[in-house]
Amino acid sequence: MSDFAYSGEKRTRKRTVLLTLFFFLWFFGLTLKLIQLQVIEHPRLRQAAVKQNQSKKEIIPERGEILDRRGKVMARSLPVPSAALFRADTEPEASAYGKVLRLKGVLNLSEKELRRIKSQISQRDPFIYIKRKISPAEADAVSRLRIEGIGFQEEHKRFYPMGTQAAQILGGVGMDNDGLSGLELQYDNRLAGSNGESLMLCDARRRAYHWEVLEEPQPGQDLVLTIDETIQYIASSELEKAVRENDAAWGTVIVSHPASGEILAMATAPDYDPNDYPPPIPQLMRNQAIQENFEPGSTFKIVTAAAAREFDAVEFNDHFDCSQGYIRVPGYTIRDHKRMGVLTFAEVIIDSSNVGTVQVGQRVGTDNLYRMIKAFRFGEKTGIELPGEENGICHPPSRWSKSSLASHSIGYGISVTAIQVLQAMNIIANRGLLVPPRISRDTVDRAMFPPAAQASAERVISERTAAELIDNIFIKVALEGTATQARLDGFTVAGKTGTAQRSIQGGRGYSSGSHLASFVGFVPAADPALSIIVVINDPKAKFYYGGLVAAPVFREIARRALLYLNRFPEFDPSQKILTATARGED
Repeated sequence: MSDFAYSGEKRTRKRTVLLTLFFFLWFFGLTLKLIQLQVIEHPRLRQAAVKQNQSKKEIIPERGEILDRRGKVMARSLPVPSAALFRADTEPEASAYGKVLRLKGVLNLSEKELRRIKSQISQRDPFIYIKRKISPAEADAVSRLRIEGIGFQEEHKRFYPMGTQAAQILGGVGMDNDGLSGLELQYDNRLAGSNGESLMLCDARRRAYHWEVLEEPQPGQDLVLTIDETIQYIASSELEKAVRENDAAWGTVIVSHPASGEILAMATAPDYDPNDYPPPIPQLMRNQAIQENFEPGSTFKIVTAAAAREFDAVEFNDHFDCSQGYIRVPGYTIRDHKRMGVLTFAEVIIDSSNVGTVQVGQRVGTDNLYRMIKAFRFGEKTGIELPGEENGICHPPSRWSKSSLASHSIGYGISVTAIQVLQAMNIIANRGLLVPPRISRDTVDRAMFPPAAQASAERVISERTAAELIDNIFIKVALEGTATQARLDGFTVAGKTGTAQRSIQGGRGYSSGSHLASFVGFVPAADPALSIIVVINDPKAKFYYGGLVAAPVFREIARRALLYLNRFPEFDPSQKILTATARGED
């Protein structure tokens, strides 16, 4: 073999070895890479692939409706679009954010919203809400721009057909349809339902090509209220008018059916529109009917009068000297708005004499008065199915001062809520039985009222005591006493007025220029269809007495509601001779 041939063969073997070594190293490196990708980094890469091509989202169910007692919708959820950015994982941040900026004017995006979106883009979120629950006009404007990667997600938005009516009792929901106040909060678990889950598959450009439901959402259950939409409108409109005309700080009204305890209307003014929740002034969400503690003044004489008769402390014809117009008790002097002379026990309450009522309270005594206060459930919640109800403030006799018996007798030194006072008057209307108030029910009531369910009612005072108080005092309060402005043609009204001075902040006595006017009563007196409490806080117009500010509101609500309920007059007003002149003190 020649040297030339031997040299060529050697070079061939060398190239073969090198080539074999190269392929071995290439195969070895490829094997290592495959091990790295398929074993070591498999979980991370799988997660990245899923993140890029799949998107799981919660499906928020349709929230249950809130209905009035006749089945009229007071709150419901409607489908609305939400503008969203569907972003490819490889899309530059500047490009994605630029798309959003094109919508700034169309969707009126704030700087805060833009910062939130930019932060989500930097975190490489594949799905980003730009603006949720937009109007049809806004959705149409976005669609016309035809921006790639900008689309819509269907959601549900809460809608309240009554607007401002019943705002404080209905409450409101957050962006994710979670109840935040009122009945929406109280019954959130029932109304909300349970979330579902969806899967969306996207291509490399984040365009959805497949969508499926992994778990069906369970819609919320409906909630039926005892509220009557028409009576609610009547109460709200009359209250708003009274607060405006009396230049008052706020007012509240509750209308109930005494025998069943069902709340037919509950209104607070000023109000807000729950369709624009939350309101710009958070205080507007406060339900003054159950969340405001106040000293009731003379409406609390209901309790003093009940104690006086239930414990046989006085007779209706017992006389009390009120001629001086004041009475001194340890620490201060209690006065009447005018001198009244010598009054019977009935006249003391009818004319709302503080001087006479203090003397009645002294006959009743501390222990008996406190027993009656607790029997009427003051100092504890009524149990109404609404969040935030206050207990009121009622101290035991061990914490009473020497003047507490006198002050409690006339409704001072104790704090109550409007619904507690209405509950007390309902005890009188129900002839001594306590029927707790309620605002929710299980079924729609096509008739106005169900049979009175008083099996769980508790007797607080005797039927005789209640009947005597109605006939001898509370009817006469409207006929000839401080509440003649509550009289209603064709119907007998029973009730009690109240005018309380508001305490100065910090407990430094009482303000002579700030009052709380109230009236609580029921009609017809013999067979009550309605009981109503009206509270007007700090009226600054011409009058501030409960008989002149609150009693007329009672009259107008009762008149319109009885007409709506087709309740016929008890008697011909032309044949009913009333000799009393219009009065309204206290």
